[in-house]
Amino acid sequence: MKKIGFIGLGIMGKPMCKNLIAAGYKVIISNHHPATAKEFLALGAEAAELPKEIGAASDIVITMLPNSPQVKTVALGENGLIEGMKKGSILIDMSSIAPLVSREIAAKLAANGVEMLDAPVSGGEPKAIEGTLSVMVGGKQEIFDQCYDLMKVMASSVVRTGDVGAGNATKLANQIMVAINIAGMSEALVLASKVGVDPELVYKAVRGGLAGSTVLDAKAPMIFDRNFNPGFRINLHIKDLKNVLETSHEVGAPLPLTASVMEIMQALKVDGHDKEDHCSIVKYYEKLANIEVK
Repeated sequence: MKKIGFIGLGIMGKPMCKNLIAAGYKVIISNHHPATAKEFLALGAEAAELPKEIGAASDIVITMLPNSPQVKTVALGENGLIEGMKKGSILIDMSSIAPLVSREIAAKLAANGVEMLDAPVSGGEPKAIEGTLSVMVGGKQEIFDQCYDLMKVMASSVVRTGDVGAGNATKLANQIMVAINIAGMSEALVLASKVGVDPELVYKAVRGGLAGSTVLDAKAPMIFDRNFNPGFRINLHIKDLKNVLETSHEVGAPLPLTASVMEIMQALKVDGHDKEDHCSIVKYYEKLANIEVK
């Protein structure tokens, strides 16, 4: 079985890596955070100090990092993966970053004979724990085929959408749809509450029709329970929408609805809600209407 390097053991990366270990993969992690490293060493993982050392010891390296700059530093910076990864090895970047950055990293790795997939995920921490994430993948078909079973350990859906960069382009599209869906749901539930109709009954009435969605089923009950504990934090969605809007400007695709939701999230950040779940978008509308959905 191939040896897997894993860099980025945060909210998402930690359960993803644990699922790989549970499936029998030999994993080498970064000891950058000693407490986390100790936890994984107890599970049978190995640890190394530098990305280049992890790269040299691995057949496949998975990165799960906050944003484009961190991925570039780990992959291409001093003591980065590019200095250690062997010809024929593979980087699977499962971070959500800008598609054009994915292509830049892939081109520089390819010059050293290293392959790359950009494979961002959707589903948040609960699905990372369950191993039922959705993975959107960009890269060569033959490299995708080699890595499919590995990614499937962490996910219920793994779909190749094109060459390198396509995975993150698909993730950006996903984040647009999720953000606008939550905003539309929030507007609707606030309106129902203001009119004097039980918003939970409205939800039950519409969820089986065209207005029903996975977002509605996941987020409406959280709002009714006033549960804003993060499955996916507003500040992370802001990061993704920043990549969306920067990419849209670079390629010439105006996104007026996305820009509006971005400003709603920025207002929530100013109000101190940025570490809450993105269903806190409802609080923006509640403040405007002076009513609480519950």
